[in-house]
Amino acid sequence: MMYGISGTPGTGKTTIAEELSARGHPVLHLAGTTDSYRLDRDEDRDTYIIDEERWAREFIAVEGFVEGHLAHLLPCDLVIVLRCRPDVLAGRLSGRGYSRAKIAENAEAEALDVILIECLEGFEPRQIYELDTTDKSAQECCEMIEGFVRGKIPPSFGEIDWSHYLGTVL
Repeated sequence: MMYGISGTPGTGKTTIAEELSARGHPVLHLAGTTDSYRLDRDEDRDTYIIDEERWAREFIAVEGFVEGHLAHLLPCDLVIVLRCRPDVLAGRLSGRGYSRAKIAENAEAEALDVILIECLEGFEPRQIYELDTTDKSAQECCEMIEGFVRGKIPPSFGEIDWSHYLGTVL
């Protein structure tokens, strides 16, 4: 079984994936798998444009967790969407040295549920677990994720509403 861990940058994907790996779960970080699919660089948005469809089509499924903000585009058996309150997310991204424009773009995407909506385009609701990482440790998040993939915690989505943060973070 392949489990996707997706979410807006800054929601905790890498930290949680490292904890899952420390617990003995196989984890593949997707960041290095897209290099040969780069089409261009968007300097204004400080990001690479990749051929997402070709990348997803040619991706060879693995056993365990795949982690990255594009994981929900892969044919995962289950997908976990990590969420973080936009004001907290902005602080995390600022700490990484993100530009003001990039912080605003990501905080807005989080407030608008962009990743969750994309997940609903490719997965059944029973395959999705939306997890608010705002005030949780990596250990707590991993326990909840392990419960979901083992069928002990039910799927959840659409319960987080941060739309009131639109236009207020920066």
